[in-house]
Amino acid sequence: MTGEPDFVSRQTHDARRFYLKLHPSDEQPVSLVCGGVERMDADYIVERSDFAYYAIEWVSEGRGLLSMGGKDHALEIGSLFAYGPGIPHRILNLAPDNMRKYYLDLAGQEVADRLGKLGLLEGRPVTIRRPHELVELWNLIDREARDVGDSAEAICQTLIRLFFQKIQQRMVSSATGESSEAFHTFEMACRLIEERFLEFKTIEEVAAELGFSPVYLSRLFKRFAGSGAYRYLLRVRMNYAAELILERGLKVNAVAKRLHYADAFQFSRAFKRIHGVPPSSLSKTFSAGQYR
Repeated sequence: MTGEPDFVSRQTHDARRFYLKLHPSDEQPVSLVCGGVERMDADYIVERSDFAYYAIEWVSEGRGLLSMGGKDHALEIGSLFAYGPGIPHRILNLAPDNMRKYYLDLAGQEVADRLGKLGLLEGRPVTIRRPHELVELWNLIDREARDVGDSAEAICQTLIRLFFQKIQQRMVSSATGESSEAFHTFEMACRLIEERFLEFKTIEEVAAELGFSPVYLSRLFKRFAGSGAYRYLLRVRMNYAAELILERGLKVNAVAKRLHYADAFQFSRAFKRIHGVPPSSLSKTFSAGQYR
């Protein structure tokens, strides 16, 4: 006897699971039933014609195959999918890897509505950028679900709503064909900007380093990040500028020089474009004695 509910697969190991509300009320718009993280056995296969709750699952290691919506879909790191009542699905591990995946089982009309608006009930997986951020949220949900206090359920409801927002923020697209290749290029561009932003002042310089046209790169950022490539570069640079002013106490002229601007005026204009205030105002607002 394992003591686990019937819907929990026995073809897993290295598992950690929690249970909060196995009999959720129909009146609750959002209920966290349970959640877990588990590593699949080599021969893992789960096939269901129905499921009592709404489930969200995502892959953190290994590879698998999802059959849903009449099609087979490859699962890999960053793949996220959902299913629920009346949605047949089949999940299997692709050896020699032992796939590791996280899951949350949920109930409530708001859950169904949010999954529908995110397009997660259309029978296909999506790709999640920076999936480790979902893991960080899952760890917080796991901790709160185990708490014995009266506030645990309400806190978990709030975290689930935040979880939906995080999915919306990091969701890319269905992970097939050209979409996967384009996403890989986008990720590569993000890493390059984040690692070497001091070297680049224009997106043309970034594109030349990667061997792509600036137009193509901007199109990728609008598709996957919701804004242009130059704005992404500028935000990374201006976040660093704010850090230099607030945490290291550098003057505006010194920061402009550090970021290779011709003068403080050009730097201030770029800073205000991102943060909404000139850097000189920031220096005054957080002057000595006003830091936390």
